[in-house]
Amino acid sequence: MGQCVTKCKNPPSSLGSKTGDKESGSKSHVKKTAGPGEEFNSMCGKASGDILANGTKKTDVVLESTQPQLAHSGDSKKEEPFSHREEFSLKRAEELFSRYKDAHEDAILEEGMEWFCNDLSVDPTEFIVLLLAWKFQAATMCKFTRKEFVEGCKALNADSIEGIRARFPSLMNEAKVEDKFKDLYRFTFQFGLDSEEGQRSLRREIAVALWKLVFTQNVPFILDQWLSFLTENPPGIKGISRDTWNMFLNFIQVIGPDLTNYSEDEAWPSLFDTFVEWEMERRRKEGLAEEALHLVTEAANVEMLGQIATDYHVTDNE
Repeated sequence: MGQCVTKCKNPPSSLGSKTGDKESGSKSHVKKTAGPGEEFNSMCGKASGDILANGTKKTDVVLESTQPQLAHSGDSKKEEPFSHREEFSLKRAEELFSRYKDAHEDAILEEGMEWFCNDLSVDPTEFIVLLLAWKFQAATMCKFTRKEFVEGCKALNADSIEGIRARFPSLMNEAKVEDKFKDLYRFTFQFGLDSEEGQRSLRREIAVALWKLVFTQNVPFILDQWLSFLTENPPGIKGISRDTWNMFLNFIQVIGPDLTNYSEDEAWPSLFDTFVEWEMERRRKEGLAEEALHLVTEAANVEMLGQIATDYHVTDNE
């Protein structure tokens, strides 16, 4: 199921408006055309602190032996070992969906997601849950329609909990392939939007959580600094647009660790200009601090050596 990661429905107002305000200061210049290997990616995944992949807040959930609102409660049938199964069965996939679907809507909602993740033995905030959401092409966090679930199971060629779990290693490997990851990255942005509210940009704290999640297997050199910048500058960053999300993947591919090949004359989002200035200033201050510490250490060493020489001279005279 897309993920058992969830969307924060009521984030602090300082993190952006509910409608997903556009980031301030966007440049009006034309978007840079991506060359081979410079496609932009966007993905969906969401997790920040207490944010789960299925769209709910992370709380200690006690799963009881009875679940009156879910079909799951009555299904205690032991599954046949996956290795002994025949090929994919649409009927079994439908039955699996029915186990978790809501009692009043033909979809798996928050409570069913909790049970689904629990039966898969995964935490809702894990990367694998985002991969499932991607494979199921889930349109909304914390929800799997019947079509999404069944088609997703078909894509995995799995119609049981054990069968889905058996696909985890191949899913993880698939996400390491460049073209597949780009597709996952693009999916993540759309998945993180609140479709019910008509959002066009991600709330800042949601974007930060999703960036952490989607780069689980391959962390970019600049990711920590980028996320620190976003976290420490809330007044001017209300939301992350699709363009900024997509361009970030291009940014980490073409800009070196020292940031010296970054040019404001190119068609980067204005937020990147601000980030590079912020990061260069941070590094400058860090360098000055290290230099000052070095000078203090050197002075202390000289003083200590002088004191040792004095003590030695006094002792020698005695």
